[in-house]
Parts: sequence; C-alpha cells; structure tokens
Amino acid sequence: MYIQTFFDENLAQNSYMAGCQKTGEAIVIDPARNIQPYLEAARKKGLRITKVTETHIHADFLSGSRELVHETGASLYLSNEGDEEWKYNFGKKVSHEWLKDGDQLYLGGVRLDVLHTPGHTPESLSFLLTDEGGGASVPMGIFTGDFVFVGDVGRPDLLEKSVGAAGTANIGAKAMYQSLARFKKLPDFVQVWPGHGAGSACGKSLGAVPSSTIGYEKQTNWAMEVENEDEFVDLLIAGQPEPPAYFPIMKRLNKEGPAVLAEDQNLPEIKLQEISQLNGSIVDTRSKEKFAEGHLQGSINIPFNKSFVNWAGWLLHYNQDAVIIASKDEAPEIRRTLQSIGFDRLTGYLPTEEMDQVTDLEGYKTITVEELEDKQSSGEYVIIDVRNQSEWEEGHIGDAIHIMLGTLPNRLDEIPSSKTPIVHCKSGARSAVAASVLQANGFKNVINVAGGYDAWIKHKETAKA
Repeated sequence: MYIQTFFDENLAQNSYMAGCQKTGEAIVIDPARNIQPYLEAARKKGLRITKVTETHIHADFLSGSRELVHETGASLYLSNEGDEEWKYNFGKKVSHEWLKDGDQLYLGGVRLDVLHTPGHTPESLSFLLTDEGGGASVPMGIFTGDFVFVGDVGRPDLLEKSVGAAGTANIGAKAMYQSLARFKKLPDFVQVWPGHGAGSACGKSLGAVPSSTIGYEKQTNWAMEVENEDEFVDLLIAGQPEPPAYFPIMKRLNKEGPAVLAEDQNLPEIKLQEISQLNGSIVDTRSKEKFAEGHLQGSINIPFNKSFVNWAGWLLHYNQDAVIIASKDEAPEIRRTLQSIGFDRLTGYLPTEEMDQVTDLEGYKTITVEELEDKQSSGEYVIIDVRNQSEWEEGHIGDAIHIMLGTLPNRLDEIPSSKTPIVHCKSGARSAVAASVLQANGFKNVINVAGGYDAWIKHKETAKA
C-alpha cells in the first residue's frame, strides 16, 4: 500500500493519493486544481491514477477532480448523499459514478469504505481505509475532508452565510453532532487524515499538526468533549470567521463542474504604457514597504505571501480581468495560485523592475502608535480597524470604526470624506492592503499604523508601568 499527502500552504489544504503497489492503481482524494504534483508522484511510484473522488463540494478552493479525470481518464466518484437542494450537478460535463453511505471502493487490496458524515455540508463523505492486501482486518485511517480536523471540526454555517441557505447552520451543527457520535465508535488507533490544517477558514481553531488519531482527538478535540447537543450546536456556530467573498463562487463552480484549464498557460508580459488601457484590476504583489514608497495610481497591494490567495479572493472581481505587478520568476506561481480559487482572468504581468521607470507614483504615510495617539483628539482623522469581528470584540481603540478588510470596498460610504483615514489591523499587514484599497478608491491621504493593535496595546501597557 502507498499513501502520500499533498499540502497547499496557500490554502492550508490537504489532498491525498492512496494506492496498491501490487496492482499499480491509485486514487486521489480532494485534488487541488494544479494536478501536476499528483501526476509526478504517480509517475515516480509507477502508479496509474484510476480513481478520483471528493469528500464534499468545496467552498475554499476550486476542485481539480475534473482536471485530473480529463488528463488521466480516471473514473470520478461523487457524493449522492445530502439535501436535494444542494448536490453535485456536473450534468454531461464529465461522466461520474455516485457514492452513498456503505459503498466501497477498491484499489487492488486497498479498500475504502464510504461513510456519510454530514455537518460541514449535507453531502459530506469520509473514506475509511483498510489494507486488505497487507492482511489487515481493521482500518488504518480515515480521510475526513472537512468533517474532523486536528483539534476542531468543520464549520456548519457556510451554506447559510455564503449561498443564503437559511437555517442550514443549525441543521448542519445538529448533523455534525450525530456524525461525531458515529466517529467516536471507530477504533482509537485509526489515523485521521483531515482536509485542512491551521490557516483554513473552514473552521475556527484548526491545529497545525498534519494528522492525528481518533483516540487522540477524543481526548483533545473540544468538539468531542461536549455531551449536550444544544450546547454543542451553540459552541460550534459561535465565533466562526467571516467566510471570504469568493466562497459562494467556489461552491457554485464546484457544484456544477469546474472548467478545464486552457493548454496554453503562458502569461504574457505587458508594457507600462499598456496599463492605462486596461479595464480591470491592477494587483501589485510587491511588499507593503515597496508599495507605500511608490505605486501606480489605481492599483491595490496584495503582497505575494501565504495570505495572498485569501485577500485576492476577497478583493478581486471575478467578472473583470486583472494584471499583476510581479517578478518574472513569481508571475507563473501567482497565476497558479489565483487559478486555485477559480480566478482565470489574469491577462498579463508587469515586471517589478518597470516600476523604477515611473516618475508619477503615489504613496502613503506610515505612523507609529505614539503618533496615532497624538492625532486622536484633533478631529481631522477617522481611525478604521480592519481586523475580523472576533478580534474587534476582544478589544479595540475606543473611537475607531470597524470595517473588516474584506468588506471594505463595499463600505466606503461609511468613511467620512471630510477626514483623513488612519487604518490599522493587528500588526500592520492587513491595514497596508486596506490603505491600498482606499487610495485606489479616491482616499488619497491615507495613513497606516505600524505594528497595529498589538503595538497600541504594548504602548498603553508601557505608559501605565
């Protein structure tokens, strides 16, 4: 038997390949849209990808199942469980076979038992793996998708918050409670292979450890310790992070069947003089420091780091083209990252060195928390806190207004035009993105706070000492 984990650090997403080395068959579970790692791994191990499946209709990334089936000719297996109002609808785009609770998939001597584990979504499946070829009569592990994570369980509120399915959060939480009761009956030694790790928006307290066991989760996972169903429902729903704006788009595309990528993946280089002719977004992927020093008017700053894909999903318009300002080396990876969340309208890149040729760049000012304190009482400024709701509720600057970064483009009318915006977050990173959004939308005299709320608290504590 062979098992390999593939981890996308930008999405904190796990996908898996399992196979039988005797027969050379392999299955890929929850593939990402970039299928090259699976093809390369199969080639190196002498395996044929004969089956592809998913644990559920994903909201946080665009599935690579259709892409992988198109490339390999493998059979596709999809859940036929759950609510009739929310099921896969691939139609004639790609042939597939349905899975129900109790079904089995075989890859030589490797058996996958299909378990219906609703809660995160109505159609959610888990796959219990047993190595019969190795003589085992007990399961080795379970691929849980977004059902059970290390230290957490999947959030049940995405259908309600992302696609407007009223009442489904409560229904999902109750279903999760029942699914966990079934999960707890499995042997403690069974390994848990989850769909996400820390950093994913599919839960609120995911652990950074890549795998676990059922016994360990029963001892340490908060969701396993709550015995009362009503209490469990309340705890599970409370405090879930804001779902990114692109989640409804992912849900729809993954339900209907993602598009297969074009064969030509070349991203053309564009010239500086072409920028003014573009009708769409300009995304500057340089560091916040470089952007603050000088940038093209109308551009927004989303530095290419682990947070890039999240804020790109919040801030880009899926019905508009976009170009990026990036290095030649990073441009292809940025394109792949955007494609992982279904953004296929990137039309070109402007090399970062071209910025050295521009003389009419604009910038913004960055101040310390001490300077912020000096400006508070002048009446000339409005302090904007762009952190998440849970962070705001834990504590905030008294006279600040709260506009979470992802919602900022749609809430510009809440900012007094007569005052200079001062933006802050926890550390200064998200507020730098916010400063760029404000400048791109006409708020030219924007100020960012270095160190953010963390520096503010430290300053106040020092002042008291």
